[in-house]
Amino acid sequence: MALFSSLSEKFNHIFSKLTKRGRLTELEIKEAMREVRIALLEADVNYLVAKDFVKNVSEKAVGDEVLKSLTPSQQVIKIVRDELTELMSSNAQKLVISSSPPTIIMLCGLQGAGKTTMCAKLGAFLKKSGKRPLLVACDIYRPAAISQLQVVAKQANVDVFEKGTQNPVKTAKQAIEHASRQGYDVVILDTAGRLHINEELMNELKDIKKEVKPTEILLVLDSMTGQDAVNVAESFNNSLDVSGFILTKLDGDTRGGAALSIKAITGKPIKFTGVGEKIGDIEPFYPDRIASRILGMGDVLSLIERAQEAVSEEQAKQMEKKFRENSFTFEDYLVQVESMKKMGPIQDIVSMIPGLGNKLKGVQIDERDIQINKCIIQSMTPEERRNPDIIKASRRQRIAKGSGTSVQQVNALLKQFAQSKEMMKMLKNKKGLRF
Repeated sequence: MALFSSLSEKFNHIFSKLTKRGRLTELEIKEAMREVRIALLEADVNYLVAKDFVKNVSEKAVGDEVLKSLTPSQQVIKIVRDELTELMSSNAQKLVISSSPPTIIMLCGLQGAGKTTMCAKLGAFLKKSGKRPLLVACDIYRPAAISQLQVVAKQANVDVFEKGTQNPVKTAKQAIEHASRQGYDVVILDTAGRLHINEELMNELKDIKKEVKPTEILLVLDSMTGQDAVNVAESFNNSLDVSGFILTKLDGDTRGGAALSIKAITGKPIKFTGVGEKIGDIEPFYPDRIASRILGMGDVLSLIERAQEAVSEEQAKQMEKKFRENSFTFEDYLVQVESMKKMGPIQDIVSMIPGLGNKLKGVQIDERDIQINKCIIQSMTPEERRNPDIIKASRRQRIAKGSGTSVQQVNALLKQFAQSKEMMKMLKNKKGLRF
């Protein structure tokens, strides 16, 4: 499921109609903006945010510069993209790092938003950036909260400071003293959550804030709760003056109401997003990239970053050489499959490629097919993987039986592989083509 796919599909439908018209009238733009407003409201964007957004776009889109241009529809789309970016942007988007360590990050949120897991994800992200983070167990109320933090911290390979069920304000203070002595440069406080906002929760968070004076107060929100997330953000911000937000489950959010409303309502930015269940599934929030993906323009920068994390430079060079020499084997295919898995869901990757997401709209890429192909290849001998031409009838039957598939499925994979190699051969021989 691609990011904000429902909203993206509606926007693409609206703007495809504009593109077909060539020259535009003011009336046609106003009609398109009315549809944009409806699409935003259906995406659970705050009513006032949607109203102001459409007003801003309309004022810029009906000027002579747009209406009399050679490509008015493209101009309108650019205005919408810029306004979407502005809607989510802030000068305070980046994480603040204290000039005198340790940087203290206080994570708060309602129970069930994914706060404890996000502590470990943020710890892993900062560790990868060269920091030495320490996670602190300040949630003494939820059963097994401390042990859960220890489990996810182990997955992230970061340390935990805990003092059982003693007063969390005291624990936070002791943790910072410990961090200073032991050379930890970032302290991440996992504070208690509740099933709903109450005075007791807020008072405890205020006490921790007053005692440790955190560099950042980040509120963890479930993006799939839409306007409920925005309401929670507003309440916490009014009480704690948070510095930013982390949206979890963004990979499953087809609408985007929370992401598009929060900054406009609170004045505070989204700093990070959770885009999966693994410890490494955390990304800085880039408004311009999100705006491009909503409008079906792809997100090449994020795609490159994911690819660089999944594939080493040496692996990339080796693969390029194999493509150039047309010596790609099934063993290389397995390596590629593992690399793709590290990059995230296939549908999400496709949506990052400019133009391809729209062309494959409605086409579901079944990742089970990739898993089936992997099983088939793993049932081959090393010799068969390197030289598929030797795989005749009896070998195909053995491979099908060993992989729990049918001979037809084995045949289909071999045919696809042969066709792809033939295509690479044609591209290689095509005059003027460069690899």
